[in-house]
Amino acid sequence: MKILGLTGGMGMGKSTVARMFREAGLPVFDSDATVHRLQGPGGAAVESIGKLVPDALHLSGGQSTLDRGALRKAVVADPALMRELEKIVHPLVFAARDRFLKRCRRRGCDWVVLDVPLLFETGGDKRCDKVVVVSAPRRTQIKRIARRRSLNAVETQRLIARQMSDREKRRRADVVIRTGLSFADTRKQVKALIRELRS
Repeated sequence: MKILGLTGGMGMGKSTVARMFREAGLPVFDSDATVHRLQGPGGAAVESIGKLVPDALHLSGGQSTLDRGALRKAVVADPALMRELEKIVHPLVFAARDRFLKRCRRRGCDWVVLDVPLLFETGGDKRCDKVVVVSAPRRTQIKRIARRRSLNAVETQRLIARQMSDREKRRRADVVIRTGLSFADTRKQVKALIRELRS
């Protein structure tokens, strides 16, 4: 079984590309969705995060939940907190990823996709046979983030600056899928890559 790493900065169109892989029949591990589950009601990371940021922990319907807004506010006030949160969340995500890979091996899958925003930052690219980076022009990225998160330009630029640069990600990639043109153009690039993988 071969592993395709899929990554890219926020607002680059990575989720759209991941959906295209899924629609083509490739199993996709979505690390963002895994984090949401871990931090959702009754999630495995909730209690530990609650101890770290007590203001973010709430009880709702008999289950512990996290106030994501309060969590975001705490990280903005103390950026060092992000590393502590990662120490809690990353091992749980890695364990979920390993269970996913095990299931796919048992099923005899040829290729699987690991959709991980921090693929390079966490060293996940070392487990991959090929890495795809999804990229778009900076102006397009800013517009997408601002629209999706209701942020102004300064806040958007600040968010982007916290990530590894698009240029560095593209430099490390085996394949770059560019999403700055049309949806049809992106689909064409993805289909061409899938044909190459399957051949």
